[in-house]
Amino acid sequence: MNARHSFRLNWTREGIMLKKFVAWTSKKPKRYSLGIFLASMFSLLSGTSYAAAIRVMCDSPVEPALTKVADLFHQETNNQVTLACNPGPAVKKKIEDGEVADVVVVEPDFVEALTSSGKVRAGDRPRIGRVGVGLANRTDSPAYDISTVEKFKSTLLGADLIVFNSVKSGQAFAAVLDRLGIAETLKPRIVRTPPLDIFKPVLTGKGNDLAAGTIPLIATTPGIKLLGPLPGDLQSSIPYTAALMTSAPQPVTAESFIKFLVSPKAKDTLAANGITLN
Repeated sequence: MNARHSFRLNWTREGIMLKKFVAWTSKKPKRYSLGIFLASMFSLLSGTSYAAAIRVMCDSPVEPALTKVADLFHQETNNQVTLACNPGPAVKKKIEDGEVADVVVVEPDFVEALTSSGKVRAGDRPRIGRVGVGLANRTDSPAYDISTVEKFKSTLLGADLIVFNSVKSGQAFAAVLDRLGIAETLKPRIVRTPPLDIFKPVLTGKGNDLAAGTIPLIATTPGIKLLGPLPGDLQSSIPYTAALMTSAPQPVTAESFIKFLVSPKAKDTLAANGITLN
């Protein structure tokens, strides 16, 4: 076989094997026809499973855990998962505006709304877990004990600044302040921010500053440390569910990813990265 019959392939294992085959046949007599070569190539490729690529839109608090689960899914199936994560309301709006993906992982009420608008398929939509709300400060600040309601309340009253967002976790935290009867007392020290900006005022501050937010985001933000979850029945964790999108380009692979999310291995990984199972 001369140079004009050589093949340039962008594959890994299959490309290497084919190149070896081409090199081998080039050393053989001319009786090795192109037909034999093509038959051999077809035999090689017929046993090869090709990977699919899916896109998953998700709420920001589940991104750290889903990244690890996506890696596991890739290792087991060779299928690629790309995450597109934003605050839940932004994910919902992007989908309503026509953005395409295979799977969406958001709060159940958002999934119901997207189902009603025809963007998400009706049917089985497993709960993958819940994300709790915690309290945080800078890594160089005191490690306050907030394990009881009284200690938690005392820590809040001693803060110079308390930052929380304007969406679900922030709404839950605002309700906690009302329940403790300290909302009015703390009002001059409270800063409400967009969902992903809660740590900025704390990181740039110099006082006894606190931030309240979802535990996975606290745990994965440089310069911020988790003091602990909201204690006792003050905790109001946020549930998440996974659903197949109506316009999914890869529905079979998307369904297999959703099933993988509730597998024992995935559950262990989710739990280790801040998503509780109950």
